[in-house]
Amino acid sequence: MKTLLTLCLLVLLGAGDASAGRVVTGVVRAVYDGDTVLLATREESRLKIRLYGIDAPETRKPDQPGQPFGDDSKRALMKKIIGRQVSAEIIDVDQYKRVVAVIRFAGRDINREMVSEGMAWAYRQYLHAPYASEYIGRESRARSQRTGLWRDSKPLPPWEYRHALKSSQKQRKRW
Repeated sequence: MKTLLTLCLLVLLGAGDASAGRVVTGVVRAVYDGDTVLLATREESRLKIRLYGIDAPETRKPDQPGQPFGDDSKRALMKKIIGRQVSAEIIDVDQYKRVVAVIRFAGRDINREMVSEGMAWAYRQYLHAPYASEYIGRESRARSQRTGLWRDSKPLPPWEYRHALKSSQKQRKRW
């Protein structure tokens, strides 16, 4: 049953732009890191959701270290939404088949809050209007106020961290 519901959702989301703007509601059952959650919907399906337009520092994994502020970012997101009923405005589906969405709780844009609090970067590579200018502006403000990860003089963006990690793993495989 769960597989059928997930398959149906992916087919609907696979329509690309047709799903953009669709809103689903559910309870946040898990927070994996500062930009990924598990949402249990009313239809009893479970959606892994990547927060749109932001990229949070990587958390520790069994086979790799985390980044500074990775655990802080995860805890900040947990405090905001774990166990709470939220809405997810679906923007896209990513290469890993995760729903990409703007999460709202009590009328607040949680993605924007994570950037405002210095718990994530505005992910410019995948960020478009109407969110781009606001998220980028919030990041600039957090940087200038040295909030969250911006307390570090030169924090490494997660996309650069992941690239460096992949490169080092390729080097190890060659040996």
